[in-house]
Amino acid sequence: MNRYNYFIGLFVAAFFGGIVAIGGFYFIGGQETKVIEASPNETVRFSNFVPDEDYVVPEGLNFIHAAEKATPAVVHIRSKVIQQPASGNSQNPLFDFFQPRGGQRMPMAASGSGVVVSSDGYIVTNNHVIDNADEVSVTLSDNRQYTAEVIGTDPNTDLALIKIESETNLPYLKLANSDDVKVGEWVLAVGNPFELNSTVTAGIVSAKARNINIMRTRYGIETFIQTDAAVNPGNSGGALVDLNGDLIGINTAIASNTGSYQGYSFAVPSSLVKKVMEDLREYGVVQRPLLGVEIVSNNAQIAQQEDLEVVDGVYIANVSAGGAAEEAGIKPGDVVIEIDGQKINNSAELQEMVALHRPGDVIEVKVNRDGKNKTFEAKLKNQNMGYEVVEREESGEAGGATVVVPSADVKEKLGIDNGLMLKDISGTRWEQLGIDEGFILTKINNREISSPDELSQILRQSDGERIKIEGVYPDGRELVYGFTW
Repeated sequence: MNRYNYFIGLFVAAFFGGIVAIGGFYFIGGQETKVIEASPNETVRFSNFVPDEDYVVPEGLNFIHAAEKATPAVVHIRSKVIQQPASGNSQNPLFDFFQPRGGQRMPMAASGSGVVVSSDGYIVTNNHVIDNADEVSVTLSDNRQYTAEVIGTDPNTDLALIKIESETNLPYLKLANSDDVKVGEWVLAVGNPFELNSTVTAGIVSAKARNINIMRTRYGIETFIQTDAAVNPGNSGGALVDLNGDLIGINTAIASNTGSYQGYSFAVPSSLVKKVMEDLREYGVVQRPLLGVEIVSNNAQIAQQEDLEVVDGVYIANVSAGGAAEEAGIKPGDVVIEIDGQKINNSAELQEMVALHRPGDVIEVKVNRDGKNKTFEAKLKNQNMGYEVVEREESGEAGGATVVVPSADVKEKLGIDNGLMLKDISGTRWEQLGIDEGFILTKINNREISSPDELSQILRQSDGERIKIEGVYPDGRELVYGFTW
């Protein structure tokens, strides 16, 4: 009985103790207490959280859509050169960027990438992917193969346009406006590095309007989009796309001491790609507008040296006689700060803005002169100092150099009826013999020369023999060369 009363006493004491504790809690301040539950939309999660089926990847970090859209439009290009390119071509720093196959044997084959830009089979790639190729084949992402026709090439931007004939409408990429691309934006590179077809890598835009001094042509334009997306040999001509899967550039080069990716890659911006592509499609040759200035990116050192009032923009070191700039009233010492209302920060941006036009177009150029801003209207000219459309030149290869038939305007100006102009002679036999680029060869051993094939045949037959070459330079100088070929 005593034990029973003991347990009853404990129970009653515990019960009333609980009542007192709860009452005290509310009395002290617990009447305002609320229960807070974690919202299912909160982004704070345990570190070992595993997404379930309802988890949504934050916007801007999903590469799947862009990859699925871009991959079918990126093709694998194989080019075959029946005869080994001469040493002059091997000096091209872009030559080794695509994937070589076959070493020094002939025929030599190479591979790269390309981007389908229309449903009827037009494909943009790099010039150095198909340079000097006798045969160009294209393999689509679904393994269909075609032989491509070369529509046109542009060594100055390292771009080329080819075409295939397909029985079906092809998947293609829309060209976005690369001017809208921002530094820090996510991008994807799609191509065929090391024969690994349809490879996708991701990175961000590291810089814009980048000049890396890789072009070796007279009118070379470098205004690359720089990214840290992994690009390797075989990626040349492939796509650089934004997260919408739209084309913002053509992958062209890498900064590397080894020949493989080491952190940075460079793409020709889509705004320039669009201009070059349209020119090649319509005219077969790029309509290159010239402002007629020698320029250098301005900086604090130049500003101090030349006593300038600004430290940005592009400093004009010289203007060409009779060029668009001189006729507009632009002078040496002026600093270009805007073109068509768009701020100009460096020479690459100026080159791009001019290159997007055609001869005969008028652009608005704002310069800073002696601390005051002045605006001029400049009517751009072509390479022949005219405003008309430039016709496609008949060209070929001879002695390692590119040879082209001069235009009718050039022939009339120099008073000649025939001839071939020598271009891209760096490292060739022509340069070793003391002939300068631009020389127009009119006769060999008193025989008039009119076609690249004709010149190439004569040189092959003259191997080791003494020959006499007559011709004229664009400035009117007539010269005769005699040497053993």
